[in-house]
Amino acid sequence: MANRYKIRDNEGLYFVTFTIVGWVDLFIRNDYRECIIDSLQYCTLHKGLNVHAYVIMTSHVHLIVSTEEGHDLIATIRDFKKFTSKALVKLIREIPESRREWMLKKFSYEAARKQRGHEYILWKEGYHAKQIETNDFLDQKLEYLHQNPVVGGFVSNPEEYLYSSARNYAGLDSVMKVKLLD
Repeated sequence: MANRYKIRDNEGLYFVTFTIVGWVDLFIRNDYRECIIDSLQYCTLHKGLNVHAYVIMTSHVHLIVSTEEGHDLIATIRDFKKFTSKALVKLIREIPESRREWMLKKFSYEAARKQRGHEYILWKEGYHAKQIETNDFLDQKLEYLHQNPVVGGFVSNPEEYLYSSARNYAGLDSVMKVKLLD
């Protein structure tokens, strides 16, 4: 079952989920969400990543992604998670955050528990990747992703949530440009 959610076709379209260890509600602050947006934008400009849809929830990120020909989606995701882990820990240390010590202890505990030689582990190991091979599955995942903030009780309509591509699909200004799917 572990192999069920892996990227097998580097040129495919994928629905992926990255989750913070312990489901810690890290992304309740704009600075942390902006770190994710900046990193995704870097990957689109320099690593051939196509972000077709996204939502940043409090403890996880959902994306629908692909890569330009000649780029490695697996390597891009690995680099994205590695970079954002370090950048987010740095931000936690710098920003006046009431939960700072608790979060750093949690992420340090995870690193010690995994015995990987890292000081902190922020993201859960791996990522939940499902290849999108049909239009019906694409529509289902796009709807799920955009409805996440509604189901979570943050907004009444998907396009009201600032950190979601639902705004792009509704033709509204967004914090990040995406490559819209037809």
